[in-house]
Amino acid sequence: MVKVSVGITVYNVEKYLRECLESVLNQTFTDFEVIMVDDGSTDNSFSICQEYVARDDRFKLIYQENKGRGQAGAKNTCLKHMTGEYVTWIDSDDVVDNNYLERLLEVQAETGADIVRCVRKYIRDGNVYFVKGYEEGFINTNGIFDLSLKTALDNVLNHAIGTLEFWGELIPRKLYKGVTLSQGIIHEDQGNKFKLYLQSKKNVMLLEQLYSYRLRQGSIMDSFREEKNALNDRLYDLQVSTFNWNKLMYYVDIANYKVEEMRKAYIKRLDQLSSEVNLSEEDNEIYRKAVDKYKEKLKRYWNM
Repeated sequence: MVKVSVGITVYNVEKYLRECLESVLNQTFTDFEVIMVDDGSTDNSFSICQEYVARDDRFKLIYQENKGRGQAGAKNTCLKHMTGEYVTWIDSDDVVDNNYLERLLEVQAETGADIVRCVRKYIRDGNVYFVKGYEEGFINTNGIFDLSLKTALDNVLNHAIGTLEFWGELIPRKLYKGVTLSQGIIHEDQGNKFKLYLQSKKNVMLLEQLYSYRLRQGSIMDSFREEKNALNDRLYDLQVSTFNWNKLMYYVDIANYKVEEMRKAYIKRLDQLSSEVNLSEEDNEIYRKAVDKYKEKLKRYWNM
């Protein structure tokens, strides 16, 4: 068994893919496998993946037809082929520092945490941008923030400290046992990540910017938004978010974890949504009514 399985889902990213795979190839920690799943790319991405399979036998490649299952479907395929003790995910257009795996493993050994997450920096137009001042929100941490289950689940609703995504962290593969990621929706992280938090005992965030997240045009979200106007964007986001948040509440109920507290947090999050959109007065009124209608529906269902 290898120590770490690196999961990379691939779909039409030929422009950035080599940079991503090179950053994995150059890791200072070497006991890893790379499971690449090409989800029906129509560009040169599959051929690029084949190059790395030929160069290094730690790289494995699976091809599947694109059936609208999204990244969650490709991640599920990755999980079926992973053999490592730990799992980490890297988006195929992103880049990790050479000591990414080494530092995550060091922190896991030091803290005994189930989930170890690092902080991201950004890539835009070929330039790397470090985030400054974020450490000020994490006092007395010595560079490692103890992430409680309550904070992690609250973050599914408000995404305040960036712990929702799958990328940029190290998780024992055994934590995925019995977990299938819901497919066919945008924001698959929002609708699935909490399943792992509910099974974890200890979670930490390493306050080092080891993961470079690429901001680019032509992403899945960008291609979707180009087809819709601002109001429809917001209404669709509301639909997707409430779908995912309802799943969170279902699992919270099953686990009997602070059910009333989490319900109140959900209602509070809905109250905040209307003030976060930048629409015309007319469209904002339509959006506000949609939020209020859904909020009242939840209150009736929960007898609040």
